Amino acid sequence: MLTRRSLLQRSALGFGSLALGGILDGEGLLASENPLLSRGGHFPGKAKRVIHFFLNGGPSHVDTFDPKPALAKYAGKPLATTLTTERKTGAAFPSPFQFQRYGQSGIEVSELFAKTAQHIDDIAVIRSMYAQVPNHEPSLMLMNCGDSVQARPSFGAWTLYGLGSENQNLPGFIAMCPGGMPIKDSENWQSAFLPGAFQGTYIDSKHEELSRLIENIDHPQITAVDQRRQLDLLARWNARHRVDRIDERLDARIHSYELAFRMQHEASDAFDLSKEPAHLRELYGDTVHGRQTLMARRLLERGVRYVQLWHGAGQPWDNHNDIETNHRKLAGELDGPIAALLSDLKQRGLFEDTLVLWGGEFGRTPTVELSAAGKPQMGRDHNHYGFTVWMAGGGIKGGTVHGSTDEFGFKAQENPVSVHDLHATMLHLLGMDHKRLTYRYAGRDFRLTDVHGKVIREILS
Repeated sequence: MLTRRSLLQRSALGFGSLALGGILDGEGLLASENPLLSRGGHFPGKAKRVIHFFLNGGPSHVDTFDPKPALAKYAGKPLATTLTTERKTGAAFPSPFQFQRYGQSGIEVSELFAKTAQHIDDIAVIRSMYAQVPNHEPSLMLMNCGDSVQARPSFGAWTLYGLGSENQNLPGFIAMCPGGMPIKDSENWQSAFLPGAFQGTYIDSKHEELSRLIENIDHPQITAVDQRRQLDLLARWNARHRVDRIDERLDARIHSYELAFRMQHEASDAFDLSKEPAHLRELYGDTVHGRQTLMARRLLERGVRYVQLWHGAGQPWDNHNDIETNHRKLAGELDGPIAALLSDLKQRGLFEDTLVLWGGEFGRTPTVELSAAGKPQMGRDHNHYGFTVWMAGGGIKGGTVHGSTDEFGFKAQENPVSVHDLHATMLHLLGMDHKRLTYRYAGRDFRLTDVHGKVIREILS
């Protein structure tokens, strides 16, 4: 007897079967319910998606978005402070960059981000961030996963867990990092104890060809119809296996198979920048980071929930020496693409419900770093006591400055903001209560903000 599945497989070269597989999976009728189906949060959120520009290594706040004229006044003089630094530092080190007021808000921004500054009236600058330790790895984990000690799910994974994805044919959480990061740094887009379906998908965005952007995107041996038949068979076997047991690792593997199959068509379109008009490609710039940012916009408008763009993998913002040359080069790679993205999102009507985050894992000292011989290296050491991030779009009150560091930029002084506060605010903008977004593991309920965090309501529109 010819079953309905057989009829669909044999008709129209089997494409009826492809459609059936997509429908069944979308309705949660394959081997397991699809955890990535889009769902509402705890309340209506103003943001639907997030794009995170992560400046790996720690950009200097006193050289970008937190001007400190007192450093020029005390240039070359020791600063009275009890704060210890990771390495030996010396006298006050004025910024080598000029600051200027922009927009109706008159917020001062460094020449390093002059193009981004054209959008300052849409940006909320938080100048009073602080972290826990002055070391890269724990601070990276804290900023991305909410914990500096143990492996925890990343913000993107928590977002997918809470809201799902609006596109079932692409990963809901994508991390782009040109040239890749060390294996240990992949923990910054991990799902940890959350189901594996929520883990970030890594894209090596230094490449332009799809086959090099995403490994194994094409099957070299069999057709799409045969692949669909294989997956249907696997789904039946896995469904039998799951009847008497719960196996989240198996569920994650099932969903990864299905997603990989659907991506073969969708990804070729999403990452094809040739479909963008020439003037827009020129606006973003024909550079690795220009192309990466344009790819991110195409992913966001296709329903990808969280896109993280890493900058500084090969040459990090960790400028212990010659900060003028190094920061100028790094900012030059990023300023244009950020400004282009903000303009593009506005033009497409996506800005109001897209949350944009910019920042690194900590800031840098207002004092100059010294060599082993005690000579100034014209760079800055790590500074977790005070630094800057900014947000825009998605329910943010633009043209706002929240908090401040002391007169030299060493420590958060007015309205200090912890990383947990930042995460609580971002979740709130997405429509989630950070105290209610929990996952039970090892006998206790975990959350991104642990037992901390408060929403920064002063920067909300």
